[in-house]
Amino acid sequence: MSLDSFIKPNPKKAPGSSVPALPSHQSAADFQSDDLLGNPTFSWEALEFEKIEKHPRWYWIMGIALLAIIGYALITNAILMAITFILIGMLGYIHAERDPRVIEIEINQKGIIVDGYMYAYDDIKSFWIYYEVEERIKILSLHSKKTFLPFVHIPVGDANPIQIRELLLNFIPEIRQELTIIDRMERMIGL
Repeated sequence: MSLDSFIKPNPKKAPGSSVPALPSHQSAADFQSDDLLGNPTFSWEALEFEKIEKHPRWYWIMGIALLAIIGYALITNAILMAITFILIGMLGYIHAERDPRVIEIEINQKGIIVDGYMYAYDDIKSFWIYYEVEERIKILSLHSKKTFLPFVHIPVGDANPIQIRELLLNFIPEIRQELTIIDRMERMIGL
């Protein structure tokens, strides 16, 4: 695959929705290179996370679990623990109710730019694309050389994962990764 075949979709708003529609990707005839830098790029837009509608029962279960932990903290006279879990509950509720932003992702010859932040190829060990249709998982995972942020998960959205893979193979190796237990639990409880 040559570096001249990349796409720059146009963002659109979904009619009657507060969340912008994700772009649909066209055929290879619509691919273009970035004229400003002279570097070919592949770019797309995706929601920063998948919004999962939560049933009121979800809020009751999480609230009861949180109250149980706070109650335990108060019984054991761990006031700091109680305050911490109250704050965790408040932040968790705010996060659960938040709508995802549409972020821009771009792959070019120097690295991967996610919402304005550059991940240079020199700082990336490998990549893997999680694509599980049954679980609605489409994630580009970068294995970083950094100690404190070893894996960066980037949403693929409606972009073609095969094109992303073919392009990244020109710059970094593909090494199989597995979703961690925390990633699976996060999806299971709907965060």
